[in-house]
Amino acid sequence: RWWNYALLAVILGISFFPLYYAILLASSDAGAIARNPIPGLLPQGNLLSNIAQVISSDINFWAAMVNSIFVAVVTSVSVVFFATLAGFAFSKLSFRGRRGLLLFVIATMAVPVQLGVIPLFIIMARMGWVGDLKAVIIPGLVTAFGVFWMTQFLDDALPFELIEAARMDGCNLSRTYWHVALPASRGAGAMLFLFTFVGSWTNFFWPFIILRGDNLTLPVALQQLQASYFKDYSLIMSGVVVSVIPLLLLFIVAGRQLVGGIMQGAVKG
Repeated sequence: RWWNYALLAVILGISFFPLYYAILLASSDAGAIARNPIPGLLPQGNLLSNIAQVISSDINFWAAMVNSIFVAVVTSVSVVFFATLAGFAFSKLSFRGRRGLLLFVIATMAVPVQLGVIPLFIIMARMGWVGDLKAVIIPGLVTAFGVFWMTQFLDDALPFELIEAARMDGCNLSRTYWHVALPASRGAGAMLFLFTFVGSWTNFFWPFIILRGDNLTLPVALQQLQASYFKDYSLIMSGVVVSVIPLLLLFIVAGRQLVGGIMQGAVKG
């Protein structure tokens, strides 16, 4: 009905407005933003020149882009693999302490990330990883949310009959996981990959603390666009717009898998 579409249009407009506002600022210049922080409704003509200035600046843009892609892809693939492995064990295997371990994993989600920053930094410093991308990748190889997500999904989506059929065909436990559990979790795994990729791509807090020099991820590198006493918001927003483009391309390419994962997680039986 028309009011459903009208409500969806309003929600879509509210969701898209921050990105559109960033485009408005990115297409303006520092003087115009200083005179009027709220620009007009139509973009100005400085967007491409501002983007070119960001790319050619001394923040080493392309190296930061490659670092962000590498970190996001590695952590996303690792989270999907290990979370599916743990979810298969928690949902379909019987062993002592299974429920207690799962509750412990879920309970760790309630611990703020900031509480673990100091001990994590000390560990990384003693291992000599300060300023290295390993210090960003290794702590994010598996997440409690991913384990909980895949456990809940496989509990309903993977029948015990398939596991018994694989064992009847001679598959051991690892082959059962690889040939049965992993393909059955493709939809939820794709959704978890997208969420993890977005979270890793936009992560600023920990990379800002642990990375040094020119070995930076894109959000940390874009932070260097602001000077000590002056912030050129047109350049900063231009960098933000450029950093969002890979995420938009990813959602366009993997949008069908995302919708499929949502539908598989919503339908039982």
